[in-house]
Amino acid sequence: MRRFIVLAASWFGAGFCPVASGTVGTVAAIPFYLLLAGLPLGFYLLALLVFSAFSCWVSGHAEVIFQEKDSGKIVIDEVAGYLVTMTAAPLSLKAVVLGFLLFRFFDITKIPPARFFDRQVKNGYGVVLDDLVAGLYSCVTLQLILRFT
Repeated sequence: MRRFIVLAASWFGAGFCPVASGTVGTVAAIPFYLLLAGLPLGFYLLALLVFSAFSCWVSGHAEVIFQEKDSGKIVIDEVAGYLVTMTAAPLSLKAVVLGFLLFRFFDITKIPPARFFDRQVKNGYGVVLDDLVAGLYSCVTLQLILRFT
Protein backbone atom coordinates (compact mmCIF):
# COMPACT_ATOMS: atom_id res chain seq x y z
CA MET A 1 0.00 0.00 0.00
CA ARG A 2 2.90 2.35 0.78
CA ARG A 3 4.25 2.04 -2.78
CA PHE A 4 0.81 2.66 -4.23
CA ILE A 5 0.40 5.85 -2.18
CA VAL A 6 3.87 7.14 -3.11
CA LEU A 7 3.26 6.35 -6.79
CA ALA A 8 -0.15 8.06 -6.80
CA ALA A 9 0.88 11.05 -4.67
CA SER A 10 3.94 11.73 -6.81
CA TRP A 11 1.86 11.11 -9.94
CA PHE A 12 4.05 8.29 -11.20
CA GLY A 13 7.26 9.95 -10.01
CA ALA A 14 6.72 13.48 -11.38
CA GLY A 15 6.83 14.82 -7.81
CA PHE A 16 10.40 13.64 -7.42
CA CYS A 17 11.64 16.19 -9.96
CA PRO A 18 14.21 18.26 -8.02
CA VAL A 19 12.97 21.59 -9.42
CA ALA A 20 9.44 22.86 -10.08
CA SER A 21 7.75 19.61 -9.09
CA GLY A 22 4.34 21.30 -9.17
CA THR A 23 4.88 22.41 -12.74
CA VAL A 24 6.14 18.97 -13.72
CA GLY A 25 3.14 17.42 -11.99
CA THR A 26 0.80 19.67 -13.95
CA VAL A 27 2.48 18.68 -17.22
CA ALA A 28 2.10 15.04 -16.17
CA ALA A 29 -1.64 15.67 -15.63
CA ILE A 30 -2.20 16.47 -19.31
CA PRO A 31 -2.30 12.85 -20.55
CA PHE A 32 -4.86 12.01 -17.84
CA TYR A 33 -6.95 15.00 -18.90
CA LEU A 34 -6.73 13.86 -22.53
CA LEU A 35 -7.97 10.44 -21.46
CA LEU A 36 -10.98 11.98 -19.67
CA ALA A 37 -11.68 14.76 -22.18
CA GLY A 38 -13.88 12.60 -24.39
CA LEU A 39 -16.33 11.85 -21.57
CA PRO A 40 -19.71 13.55 -21.48
CA LEU A 41 -19.64 16.45 -19.01
CA GLY A 42 -21.63 14.61 -16.33
CA PHE A 43 -19.22 11.66 -16.36
CA TYR A 44 -16.23 14.04 -16.42
CA LEU A 45 -17.59 15.79 -13.31
CA LEU A 46 -18.21 12.46 -11.58
CA ALA A 47 -14.67 11.32 -12.39
CA LEU A 48 -13.35 14.67 -11.12
CA LEU A 49 -15.28 14.33 -7.87
CA VAL A 50 -14.04 10.78 -7.26
CA PHE A 51 -10.47 11.70 -8.23
CA SER A 52 -10.50 14.76 -5.94
CA ALA A 53 -11.65 12.66 -2.97
CA PHE A 54 -9.02 10.05 -3.81
CA SER A 55 -6.40 12.82 -4.03
CA CYS A 56 -7.27 14.04 -0.52
CA TRP A 57 -6.96 10.53 0.87
CA VAL A 58 -3.66 9.85 -0.91
CA SER A 59 -2.21 13.23 0.06
CA GLY A 60 -3.00 12.71 3.73
CA HIS A 61 -1.29 9.33 3.76
CA ALA A 62 1.64 10.64 1.70
CA GLU A 63 2.30 13.39 4.25
CA VAL A 64 2.77 10.67 6.86
CA ILE A 65 5.01 8.59 4.58
CA PHE A 66 7.16 11.56 3.50
CA GLN A 67 7.05 13.01 7.03
CA GLU A 68 6.41 16.45 5.55
CA LYS A 69 3.37 18.70 5.49
CA ASP A 70 2.34 19.44 1.90
CA SER A 71 5.52 17.87 0.55
CA GLY A 72 6.71 19.00 -2.86
CA LYS A 73 6.74 15.32 -3.77
CA ILE A 74 2.93 15.31 -3.60
CA VAL A 75 1.69 16.48 -6.99
CA ILE A 76 -1.61 14.58 -7.28
CA ASP A 77 -3.18 17.83 -6.06
CA GLU A 78 -1.90 19.58 -9.19
CA VAL A 79 -3.51 16.86 -11.27
CA ALA A 80 -6.86 17.42 -9.55
CA GLY A 81 -6.55 21.19 -9.94
CA TYR A 82 -5.70 20.92 -13.63
CA LEU A 83 -8.69 18.65 -14.19
CA VAL A 84 -10.91 21.31 -12.58
CA THR A 85 -9.33 23.92 -14.85
CA MET A 86 -10.16 21.91 -17.95
CA THR A 87 -13.80 21.23 -17.05
CA ALA A 88 -15.99 21.84 -20.12
CA ALA A 89 -13.01 23.11 -22.12
CA PRO A 90 -12.83 22.16 -25.78
CA LEU A 91 -10.25 19.54 -26.63
CA SER A 92 -7.66 21.72 -28.37
CA LEU A 93 -3.99 22.57 -28.05
CA LYS A 94 -4.91 26.18 -27.28
CA ALA A 95 -7.15 25.14 -24.37
CA VAL A 96 -4.60 22.65 -22.98
CA VAL A 97 -1.77 25.20 -23.02
CA LEU A 98 -3.87 28.11 -21.74
CA GLY A 99 -5.31 25.88 -19.02
CA PHE A 100 -1.82 24.86 -17.99
CA LEU A 101 -0.57 28.46 -17.83
CA LEU A 102 -3.63 29.72 -15.98
CA PHE A 103 -3.58 26.91 -13.47
CA ARG A 104 0.11 27.41 -12.70
CA PHE A 105 -0.51 31.16 -12.25
CA PHE A 106 -3.44 30.70 -9.85
CA ASP A 107 -1.77 27.81 -8.03
CA ILE A 108 1.38 29.83 -7.39
CA THR A 109 -0.37 33.09 -6.43
CA LYS A 110 -2.88 31.35 -4.11
CA ILE A 111 -5.53 34.05 -4.29
CA PRO A 112 -7.95 33.71 -1.35
CA PRO A 113 -9.60 31.48 -0.38
CA ALA A 114 -6.88 29.21 -1.83
CA ARG A 115 -4.36 30.76 0.57
CA PHE A 116 -6.65 29.96 3.51
CA PHE A 117 -6.79 26.25 2.60
CA ASP A 118 -3.05 26.17 1.96
CA ARG A 119 -2.17 27.71 5.33
CA GLN A 120 -4.98 26.72 7.68
CA VAL A 121 -6.15 23.23 6.70
CA LYS A 122 -3.43 20.80 7.72
CA ASN A 123 -4.16 17.40 6.22
CA GLY A 124 -4.81 15.80 2.86
CA TYR A 125 -7.76 18.12 2.34
CA GLY A 126 -5.56 21.18 2.82
CA VAL A 127 -3.05 19.83 0.31
CA VAL A 128 -5.74 19.43 -2.35
CA LEU A 129 -8.33 22.15 -1.65
CA ASP A 130 -6.06 25.09 -2.50
CA ASP A 131 -5.42 23.48 -5.89
CA LEU A 132 -9.13 22.90 -6.47
CA VAL A 133 -9.77 26.59 -5.77
CA ALA A 134 -6.93 27.54 -8.14
CA GLY A 135 -8.54 25.20 -10.66
CA LEU A 136 -11.90 26.98 -10.28
CA TYR A 137 -10.30 30.37 -10.88
CA SER A 138 -8.44 28.95 -13.86
CA CYS A 139 -11.55 27.29 -15.28
CA VAL A 140 -13.59 30.51 -15.18
CA THR A 141 -10.73 32.51 -16.69
CA LEU A 142 -10.11 29.89 -19.38
CA GLN A 143 -13.79 29.81 -20.36
CA LEU A 144 -13.87 33.61 -20.63
CA ILE A 145 -10.71 33.72 -22.74
CA LEU A 146 -11.93 30.97 -25.05
CA ARG A 147 -15.33 32.58 -25.52
CA PHE A 148 -14.09 36.12 -26.16
CA THR A 149 -10.98 35.54 -28.28
